[in-house]
Amino acid sequence: MGRLYYLFLIFIFLLLSGCSDPGSQSIRFALASTPISLDPRYATDATSSRINRLLYQRLVDFDGQFKMQPAVANWHKISEKHYRFKLNASRGYFADGKRLSASDVQATYSYILDPDNASPHRGSIQLIDRIVLIDSLTVDFYLKKPDPLFPGYLVIGIVPQQVAVRKQSLNKKPKGSGGFDFIAWPDASRLVLQRKTDKQQIEFVYVHDATVRALKLMRGEVDLLQNDLPRELVHYLGSKKEISLHHLAGNNFTYIGFNVSDPVLNNPTIRKAVAHAINRPALVKYLLGGKTRLANALLVPEHWAGLKNAKAYDYDPELARSLLQSQGYNRNKPLILEYKTSSDPFRIRIATIIQQQLNEVGIKVRLKSFDWGTFYGDIKNGRFQMYSLSWVGIKNPDIFRYVFHSQSIPPQGANRGRYVNQKVDGLIERAETSADVASRSQYYRDLQKQLLHDLPYIPLWYEEHFVASRNNISGYRLAADGNYDGLFMAVKKYR
Repeated sequence: MGRLYYLFLIFIFLLLSGCSDPGSQSIRFALASTPISLDPRYATDATSSRINRLLYQRLVDFDGQFKMQPAVANWHKISEKHYRFKLNASRGYFADGKRLSASDVQATYSYILDPDNASPHRGSIQLIDRIVLIDSLTVDFYLKKPDPLFPGYLVIGIVPQQVAVRKQSLNKKPKGSGGFDFIAWPDASRLVLQRKTDKQQIEFVYVHDATVRALKLMRGEVDLLQNDLPRELVHYLGSKKEISLHHLAGNNFTYIGFNVSDPVLNNPTIRKAVAHAINRPALVKYLLGGKTRLANALLVPEHWAGLKNAKAYDYDPELARSLLQSQGYNRNKPLILEYKTSSDPFRIRIATIIQQQLNEVGIKVRLKSFDWGTFYGDIKNGRFQMYSLSWVGIKNPDIFRYVFHSQSIPPQGANRGRYVNQKVDGLIERAETSADVASRSQYYRDLQKQLLHDLPYIPLWYEEHFVASRNNISGYRLAADGNYDGLFMAVKKYR
């Protein structure tokens, strides 16, 4: 089936690639999904977060080793519960000509901390007790409790003070001080930004179908695309002389999530049966790139709080059948589950294979796919039994409170599966209050072992990243978290 599919794709390319579009002077970037919100106080989906990094500046960022580093501000720890941030020369200007100031920082974080505003990021910074403005460049953060990793939580894009105070929405009309200006978002299929340094425009073009995205790249209708293609399409693009292809091992965590409040899936034995029924190595080998790594925890093993040498849920269909039988399910009484995914063809293909693998052990899966907005809305609101998604750009272990603490059920966080475990809550809290990094890292490792035992998520893999571009595009560099920061340096040569 895969071979026939591959040959069909080649036939389509040979038939149509003779046509080309000379294009405009914009760099056209093909997207597999549209951004949901360009307001950093609310954005949580991957595409929105990546585009917001271009539009907004952050106080703190991370280097390649997941260590905190200054972004638009330097910081000084005055005491265990008192941090001073001073804006540096890299701070930019908002569209109205006003330069980013400490009052914008104070207003942004005060807005997120206000529970009435229901920001999904509130949970990650609620240890902030108060924020004090010192002068136009300096702001002090006072904490409720000591946390040596606190600066790493301040990675949310800074919005103008006026916007925050007036509680204006930026979902469709962003106002940032980052390296790009917002130009237009005429419809869901096209978003235009402009790089401040040289006025180079970037057009984000939404193309739902993976084959059509690749075809548009071949024909010159888009200039580059990143990720979200079947492996055979990636190989084919790499064989074409007019296309440049680059790969990088990534740290984006792909998983299957369970609704553990569901009367069937609140049973950990059922979740473990599902885990043993999925042939992850085969999926990686035949569908994903050569730099994709199997995952057993949310953080990559090389992270300072990563879980090394974790015991995986190996592919074991006989054990899966045995576990199901122990819970009263058999051929005459199969387990029936609903599995939601997005309507992206590549994601549907992965889900379809998982559906087949589960069917082989006696689990009948009703696969449902939806457009990104509908799918993501269902997941955030707990309308699912099973789903698959990826966490992108994870660098700080505060993600565990955001995703797994019992107090982080939406809209307070992203505990979308309604997972509640007092032991997990305690490990998160002890890690957050631990005075030294060594103790903290051990708590997080113990936490990840407990999560692997309980399986609110089935860890699948850390996806590889690739970028395919026309040969007249240079300077774009991949990042381990799949961000779009390469657009700061990308250049388009005109013929």
